[in-house]
Amino acid sequence: MNTIYKTNVSKVGPLVEQFYGEKMVILFKEGAPEELQEYCVLHETNQLDEDIKVGDSLYLNNKEYKVTAVGDAVNKNLNDLGHITLKFNGENSADLPGTLVLEDEPIDTITEGTTISVIRK
Repeated sequence: MNTIYKTNVSKVGPLVEQFYGEKMVILFKEGAPEELQEYCVLHETNQLDEDIKVGDSLYLNNKEYKVTAVGDAVNKNLNDLGHITLKFNGENSADLPGTLVLEDEPIDTITEGTTISVIRK
């Protein structure tokens, strides 16, 4: 197994859970614009060691979600800004360039200290 990306959640905006019903989570590195922070999961690191590909797995703590589609801007945005949208709908294509699509599974509750990682097996 190869860890491609790993970060820890430093803050969860008060409106993040409202997006769970839309099967969506917005990630942003610490220092996101103030007006966006209430909607975002803020995290510490945005160093991507390799590009994320279909078939990789994203983990929220120990819960695994298979990557089903990678938007054209996901790898650049995650590496440069720490900003992407996670969609948990299992689609085979991303509707927006900054969207990482994951299998259709319930979203594990994200809290401060949650580890987010991407693993290639």
